[in-house]
Amino acid sequence: MRQSITSITQSMVLGARQSKKIAECIGKPYPTMMRELNPFDHSAKLGAETLLEIMKVTRNVAALEYMARELGYKVTPCEGDGQLRHCD
Repeated sequence: MRQSITSITQSMVLGARQSKKIAECIGKPYPTMMRELNPFDHSAKLGAETLLEIMKVTRNVAALEYMARELGYKVTPCEGDGQLRHCD
């Protein structure tokens, strides 16, 4: 299966820590978040704002790197912490 932003983000959430905690941190009901992250559910869509919040909370930019590669770019981190969220 070809990778998609949704499947990459699903791996980010499931690999980071408890996915229920991530849902709580981004202010989204757990079932809704997991439905949006299911690459086989074509009626639920992962929004850009939700993706950004997931990347901030998990500190994982794999989806951003994928998008950049698809467009012929690469991601380079800036100095500092940006606006990463600490949610423990």
